[in-house]
Amino acid sequence: MKTGYNVAIDGPAGAGKSTVAKRVAREKGYIYVDTGAMYRAMALYLIRKGIAPDDEARIARVCREADISIEYREGEQVVLLAGENVNAFLRTEEVGNMASYSSAVPAVRKKLVELQQDLAGKADVVMDGRDIGTVVLPDADVKIYLTASSAVRAERRYLELREKGEEADLSKIEQDIIERDYRDMHREHSPLCQAPDAVLLDSSHMSIEEVVERIVSLCR
Repeated sequence: MKTGYNVAIDGPAGAGKSTVAKRVAREKGYIYVDTGAMYRAMALYLIRKGIAPDDEARIARVCREADISIEYREGEQVVLLAGENVNAFLRTEEVGNMASYSSAVPAVRKKLVELQQDLAGKADVVMDGRDIGTVVLPDADVKIYLTASSAVRAERRYLELREKGEEADLSKIEQDIIERDYRDMHREHSPLCQAPDAVLLDSSHMSIEEVVERIVSLCR
């Protein structure tokens, strides 16, 4: 029996889901569950095993051996891979691209979704990803579909990389985002789409504070 209050935030890569979900969780005193980080941890595991993104059969086999767990420190999620805190490795382009492929493999999704559903059934959570409101938490109390134009999302990523002192090509970043959107929306299992009962929020011309305020106002 579900006892937790659940907020589901879905949307494409770079829409600001993680930033917004963390802020909403903090405002409401809920647990933030970054499902994308869990899939990225699996992707990192597969990369370290030397598996190609298109080798679905091997991904399905090897993913069962992955030891991925979660700890909460001051309300924030820490992802552990075989006991190692891998948060610092999860936001690279290589890991992101691998996750886009590996997350479509049914065996990968089955392993991680069970963990996510178990947590949401017992606690008040804010969960963000690609299919939270449609597949993982179809009975979520509040559902949001957060998006932004590919140009805005690319510019955000570009500025983020430049602030870190990394070289970046804006046009290539946008092309990668467009291609990733297509893969996420057209994959066979759990494609990215807006749940019929989700509230659409386009953050292209909204501040983080405005998005957070809107979602908090929808809770309870």
